[in-house]
Amino acid sequence: MHILLIAYEFPPSPSPQSLRWTYLSRHLADMGHRITVLTIRLGGHTAGLPSVPDSIIVHRTYAGPVRGTLAALRDRRAKIAVREPPSSHATSPPPLSNIRSRHGWKQIVSDSAQGIAAKILFPDVRGEWLPWGTRELRKLLREDMPDVVISSHEPATSLELGLLAARKGIPWIADLGDPILASYTPARWRDRSLRLEQEVCLHADHITVTTDAAAKLLLDRHGRSERISIIHQGYEADSAPQSHGVVFDPTKLELLYTGSFYAFRRPDALLAALDRFPGARLNIAAITTPEIVVNAARNMPDRIRLLGFLPHRQAIALQRNADVLLNIGNADPSQVPGKVYEYLGSQRPILHLGSADDAIARLMARLRRGWSCANTSGEIAAWLQNAIEAKQKGMFTQGLDLGLDSVNEWSWQRLATRVDEILSSALR
Repeated sequence: MHILLIAYEFPPSPSPQSLRWTYLSRHLADMGHRITVLTIRLGGHTAGLPSVPDSIIVHRTYAGPVRGTLAALRDRRAKIAVREPPSSHATSPPPLSNIRSRHGWKQIVSDSAQGIAAKILFPDVRGEWLPWGTRELRKLLREDMPDVVISSHEPATSLELGLLAARKGIPWIADLGDPILASYTPARWRDRSLRLEQEVCLHADHITVTTDAAAKLLLDRHGRSERISIIHQGYEADSAPQSHGVVFDPTKLELLYTGSFYAFRRPDALLAALDRFPGARLNIAAITTPEIVVNAARNMPDRIRLLGFLPHRQAIALQRNADVLLNIGNADPSQVPGKVYEYLGSQRPILHLGSADDAIARLMARLRRGWSCANTSGEIAAWLQNAIEAKQKGMFTQGLDLGLDSVNEWSWQRLATRVDEILSSALR
């Protein structure tokens, strides 16, 4: 089967959606499918991402004036880095002054340019790709017609391109990481997002979402109940271990967070609780870190350690050595942090901060993979006290199931098998 994947987010992007379709496309290629990818030219190089096999043909196009300029700057920095390699390859945590926050001047300039463009372009600055993506898509459909097209959302631009393919009679799968109309959608784009979501529900041969709540939302909004499947995020079972260069203290309870921070995913209560427990340390590996976290790390250097950006495979290696992996739940139940499924493959306990009745809390209880507690300083402090005592007694993982057999359904290989079934169904 010839599959055309429309994926704005694809390596060298390290985003969750990029990782999702890198792993899925690799396993689909292993099954014998021929895969072509339409994506942007992002520029630069990101270390530690899963490799894209040569059998997958990637067409990279101009991203647009704003992102295209940023891509050229990344390429320039990458060339300088090749000419002037660092003198040391140590991966020890960077100094706090080097931790990226949203307040560095380069970040401010970049955010400002993209923010201005987002006021004009739908759904945000990534919408500037639409003319170039459309031109390349028409060329691909004309010269090498695929059997089926998959659109990877976000951004919604990839869905607009998918609709173009569907109008030409090509079977179309819409993969919705989040609903198009989400809690964070700007007010100016809410009506348009809802209309596009309706079009997707009307014209997609199959829709995949990452949560049951998202599937229910599409049913409630648009009456879409058939040919919709849950394909969660996953973990790579065969990922080779990497060196991470971070030393954990066996006398402390070492917590690790390798996700992103958003306005709807707050660490405030956790930071407040840590202030009371010198026997615990929170390790954070993130591309950008909020000022509240950077300031807390300055005030509590023995309890908060900022590791900066870690390549994906190094982050996975680090996960396999931490005492507990931290997941901070989203405010919107239709959005589940995909990182928690990646954590399942690390075979370490998970602490989920969120509602006691949300999807991840129920999953933790069913799998006996870890614990859940409310994202309040009091609840977190009570958990920390019990966990520190349990580790000191050598009973920290007692009663948990940390094997891979119980979580095999979330391996990328198993998830790709389900996608393969969906593709075959769409063709029929």
